[in-house]
Parts: sequence; structure tokens; C-alpha cells
Amino acid sequence: MIEPRTLKGFRDHLPAQALARERILDVARRVYRSYGFAPIDTPALEYLEILTGKGSEETDKQLYRFTDHGGRQVGMRFDLTVPFARFCAQHIATLGTPFKRYHMATVWRGENTQRGRYREFMQCDFDTIGTTSPVADLEMVLVVHDLLRAIGIERFTICVNDRRVLGGVLEVLGLTGRSTEVLRSLDKLGKATPEAVAEELGGHGLPSEAVGRLLGMAQLAGPAADVLAKIEPLVAGSATGQAGVAALRALMAGATAAGVPGERLAVDPSIARGLDYYTGIVLETFLDELPTLGSICSGGRYDNLAGLYTKQALPGVGASLGIDRLLAGLEELGRLSAVETPADVFLVFFDETRLADYLRIAAALRAAGMAVEFFPEAKRVGQQLKIAAKRGVPAALLVGSDEFVAGTAQFKHLATQQSTTIDWHGDLNVLVDAVHSLIVSH
Repeated sequence: MIEPRTLKGFRDHLPAQALARERILDVARRVYRSYGFAPIDTPALEYLEILTGKGSEETDKQLYRFTDHGGRQVGMRFDLTVPFARFCAQHIATLGTPFKRYHMATVWRGENTQRGRYREFMQCDFDTIGTTSPVADLEMVLVVHDLLRAIGIERFTICVNDRRVLGGVLEVLGLTGRSTEVLRSLDKLGKATPEAVAEELGGHGLPSEAVGRLLGMAQLAGPAADVLAKIEPLVAGSATGQAGVAALRALMAGATAAGVPGERLAVDPSIARGLDYYTGIVLETFLDELPTLGSICSGGRYDNLAGLYTKQALPGVGASLGIDRLLAGLEELGRLSAVETPADVFLVFFDETRLADYLRIAAALRAAGMAVEFFPEAKRVGQQLKIAAKRGVPAALLVGSDEFVAGTAQFKHLATQQSTTIDWHGDLNVLVDAVHSLIVSH
């Protein structure tokens, strides 16, 4: 016998988990579309040259890559942004700019698995490409805010920074050529201790004074205005750094004007994002009750990524909801429903001689927009109701032989065991209307 098992970092999704994921995906689609983002899709498999050298040395190491049957070097996408840049280089003449897209799909990274981090996971991206307007940066923040609220999360913090601020500090310190390794090290703050990050920065050959100033900047916290005031002297003399500070001020002002509460948006100079393609505003979002879980929604501006595939300037900005990490957090907080079925009502199968009648009832209920699970076997009623309750079906409809003759039915709320008699006298419209009203009322 072959042992049934899954690979490390890969998971099966049981109905309760899959339904919770689908509910969040439905919310994300609704929010993205409300801002005018349109859906696209790209292949899971790309030419290897499309993917390598775009994220970081780490993502290159994590790539699932192989030689296909045609002898081509190919790889499985590690995110949805790099394939999107390739997509735009191919299709932007047809799409026009600015182009706004969302994409929900599976990606793969052969990384070390840990809490909320897997080797196969889903991303829910939205991006605007073809504009450098700060309005697009602001809209990214607004979408993240509205998305999490629509999912039902109230306690979260969107942490923002600008890569140009970090670049400006490095410029002042005379470390411009060392930005890649410095930014990657700073991005580990929150996951590693400041002492460990300082040791790593020192290992890159940075003087201890520079390490101290970088860590001091990265650990600034408090009201956005205070943090930005403390950053400003650190980038004095750097036009790049000053542009980053100005962009953050404008972003905070725009978010406030749009109604984002101040407690949900923070300037965090430690946010660097580990991917090399970010050039401006970057953000990471954390659940206030589980800050060590890691970011559940991240992104930023990338103005040069598409330039690897086309001579046309295609600056972009966008973010991605890490739905698997979010679900892990909600499960840890006990906020995931245990419902294992999408059914609104469970139709009990009493009498095999009345199969046609049951099928007509089920069809009428479904035609009215209700999800109906009709049990396929005429087993004991108690056994059927026990199965329905276990799956989380909210209600059951019972129509036995005597009820068919009398023209009645029993509608039972399984959580409360409360029953209501429906007098429908063989009129399906009456039965459907009554069931719908009872479902809505509870």
C-alpha cells in the first residue's frame, strides 16, 4: 500500500478551510473591483529567465525549476508580480495605461516552512501599472485598508516606508553601493533581534557607527509626524531621501483625508521588503493581536521591473494579500467557522417513493437562490440530522409521507432545535417563500 501523505510545506484543504478561503477570495474580488481593478491570469510555469534575478538571491534559490520535455529551462512562479511585468510587456499596447489588474493564484517557493509560511500558497494581488502618480500609491493603502475591514478585521496596522528614505540614509553614510545587502538585513527586523541584524550588517563590512545609525533609524516609532521629523535630518543632503520623506508625508495626509484612522497607519522605517524590485513606497500589514505572525498584506512601488522585458516605461505599484497566512492567524485567534458545507438547508430524505417530489422541492429552492443539500439515502431521520449538524448546515427541511398528504413541512433550525410548521398545501411557491423567510430571519 502507498502511504497517503503530502510533501513538506504542501497541504490539503478540508472543506471548512476551503470554504473560509473562498469567502475571503469573494470579499477580495468585490473590494478590488470596487476600485476598478480587472482580473487577469498567467501561467504557473514560465521560462526560467523570466523569473530569475528579479526578486532576490533568496527567491532565486527557492525557485522550483526544471528542464521540460522540450529541453527548455523553466520555473514555477514565486510571486504574481514578476509574471505580471512580463504580461504587461507583451500586452500593454492592447490594454493601455494606466492598467489596473487583480490576480488570485497559487505560487511556489522552496523555503523553510514555519508558522503561517508554506511552500505552496496563494496570493491575491492588485496592481496599477503605467503611472508614477502618488495617487496610485495612496490607492494601494486604501485598498488594503478597505479589504481587511471587509473581511471583518478591525485591529490591524498598515506600516509604510519608502525605499528612497533608506537609500538616502545610505547615501549620507557613503554606503550607496551596499544598498542591496543592507536593505535585506534591515528587512529581517521583527523576525530577528536587533543584535542579530547588527551582527549581520557588521558581517557585510559596515562600520559600527553606520550600523548604529541604521538600526536607530529603523527602530523609530510613534506618531507619523514625529517619526518623519526624526528621519528628516538623517537624509539631509540627499535629494533621494528627501523625496521619500515628502512622499510619506503626502501619503499620510491623503490617507487621513480618505478616512483611514491614524491608529491603523504607521510610518515604520524598518520596512524594507526583501524583494529587490521595489523602488518607492513599501508597506506591510500586521494583525495587532498577532504581530509576530508576520505581514498578511504587503507590497509597494516598483518602477523598473517591466524594463527588464520592454523599452517602454511601465512603472507600477501594488500589494498582495497573503491569504494562507491570514487564515492561519484567524484560526489561531479562533475566528474561523467550522462550517463544512455551503448549504443553506438540508433536505431530509424520508420516503423513497417520493423521490421525484423531493427533487422538485430541491430544484425549486435552488432556483430561488438557496443552496440545498439533499441526502442521497433514505436513512433514519436522526442520523441524517446528525450529519447535517456536524457539517454546519443551519437548517433542515423535513417532509415525510404524512406531511406530503397533509400539505405541511417542518423547518428545523439545527443550532436551537426550534421547529416551524409550514402549511404549503402542495404549492411549491408557498414552500419556497416560507423557507426563504425562515432562513433570512435567522
